[in-house]
Amino acid sequence: MNFKLKISAVSYLNTLPFIYAIDKYFKLPYQLSLDYPSICAEKLKTGSVDLALVPVAVIPELKNCSVVTSYCIGADGAVASVMLYSQVSLEQIDAVYLDYQSMTSVNLLKVLSEKYWNSKPQWLQAEKGYEEKIKNNIAGVIIGDRAIEMANQFKYQYDLAEEWKKYTGLPFTFACWVARDTVDENTIQAFNNALKQGIGEIDSVLGLYKGKIDRAFAKDYLTENISYIFDERKKEAMERFISHIGHDVKARIFP
Repeated sequence: MNFKLKISAVSYLNTLPFIYAIDKYFKLPYQLSLDYPSICAEKLKTGSVDLALVPVAVIPELKNCSVVTSYCIGADGAVASVMLYSQVSLEQIDAVYLDYQSMTSVNLLKVLSEKYWNSKPQWLQAEKGYEEKIKNNIAGVIIGDRAIEMANQFKYQYDLAEEWKKYTGLPFTFACWVARDTVDENTIQAFNNALKQGIGEIDSVLGLYKGKIDRAFAKDYLTENISYIFDERKKEAMERFISHIGHDVKARIFP
């Protein structure tokens, strides 16, 4: 490959092992931008990046792209960073603000509401600062580091990955690495090898962390809540989730 690989990754704590891996172990020329999930997807759609960590709900919309690498952002049970927060119990919620940062989390909430909770709240489009509007009978989906940092502010907390596992018995895949078809196999293999190194060095990864989350909690989160291996059960879960939102994704998962 004779060009600089343009990469977009998520700017959350859960992606730090990947960022560390790219910086330390990926030796080919690259340019990395850190974004929230919906921006990662948009950059890949428009061709402004070659490789991105993409929310799985967007994958059926991508053209000339394939899921690559053996790694993902997933959870086999509680994830702690994709949460429905409320001051009232689930059956009392009238409306929900939908986090603008990831359509996967929004779609997961809608699937759970329709098929598992038998709940039909009003969906409210969120803008920056919507977290302050979560009160009375209005709930909100909050994802990423903000979800962890704000956990003690809400009486009722519903972990969407945990609820998905109760519903399906499966883990959940939030985001996968997706590349444009112009990226060659040698580059993908080198990238995959780098990621493998990074997720095996969590203590070193945490040495880079500058955020507000307690370091001990951060380590537990990365080692206990986040599951990075894109295994067969996560692929099955991903197919099932995307079929729930009206798409057939099998060919996209197994290019």
